[in-house]
Amino acid sequence: MDRKVKWGIAGLGNIANKFAADLIKNSESDLVAVASSNFNRAMKFKSSYGAKRAYKSYSQLFEDEDVEVVYIASLNNHHKKMTFDALNSRKAVLCEKPLGLNTTEIKQMIAKAKNKNCFLMEGLWSRFNPAINRSKKWIKEGKIGIPKFIYAEFSFFRLDADNSHRLMDPKKGGGALLDIGIYPLFFAYYILGLPKNIKAQKMLGPTGVDIQTSMILEYENAHAMLYCGIANPSDNNAKICGTKGQIILPGRWHDAQSIKLMNNSNLLEDILPTEGNGFTYQIKEVNRCIIDGKKQGKWSLKNSLELASLLEKVKKISD
Repeated sequence: MDRKVKWGIAGLGNIANKFAADLIKNSESDLVAVASSNFNRAMKFKSSYGAKRAYKSYSQLFEDEDVEVVYIASLNNHHKKMTFDALNSRKAVLCEKPLGLNTTEIKQMIAKAKNKNCFLMEGLWSRFNPAINRSKKWIKEGKIGIPKFIYAEFSFFRLDADNSHRLMDPKKGGGALLDIGIYPLFFAYYILGLPKNIKAQKMLGPTGVDIQTSMILEYENAHAMLYCGIANPSDNNAKICGTKGQIILPGRWHDAQSIKLMNNSNLLEDILPTEGNGFTYQIKEVNRCIIDGKKQGKWSLKNSLELASLLEKVKKISD
């Protein structure tokens, strides 16, 4: 790559810090500007990661002529508006998952990106995780035969969060399903595609958001059993079982650092540690698209819309 892609970051919370730490280590990227509604936070962030400029409003960032692509890391309920504003300023956008709160929002965001002829991608980092991609490669190579069963969960304890916390506040797009349920649903979708039937149940917290949701996805020849929750800690393993063996993604599978293949009583383990905080592969994908003039990445807008439709179906069925 003969030039650096010029980035801006809008919304400077915890995930933006992890993203920025990976971004500045990437030789293909240049962190030009950052923005927050809290200017002191923006100035501190600028200093921490060597950005050239800090802004006290997102509109200033979107209007910065040097910025090519904006990473939007705000609260879920702000994703649509901020993406619209960035696209209206002809910026490419990587918007942290979920892309929108529902399929209606996402369709509008896709339409806006196409109208402005701008790149848009949902920031679903697990799609680019080396171990997760290795699992799909092994399946294509027939190493476990025909996939018959997937198990995946993502859960941790956070019932002690204040009612105004983003996980607990329905106005902020809270709840386990939208925040972390997207990961096990992505995993089943990525490996098996769209299911023909879904069953789901949830438990609600005091603010009305789901604190745990269980899902069963039925395919023509397979099942996926999925769980997300903020009511209990877990080892967060995932596995794919086939007619000839199984693939195991141990502990925090959505950010897997290794992968195991078991068949015919043989065990193969590959250690695949991610670079930095795990955002590097996603950053490289966006940079490639910007340089090549592509408007979508390997995690396509169709993928985002179909995954959102699964989230909506689970929510509707479990209500």
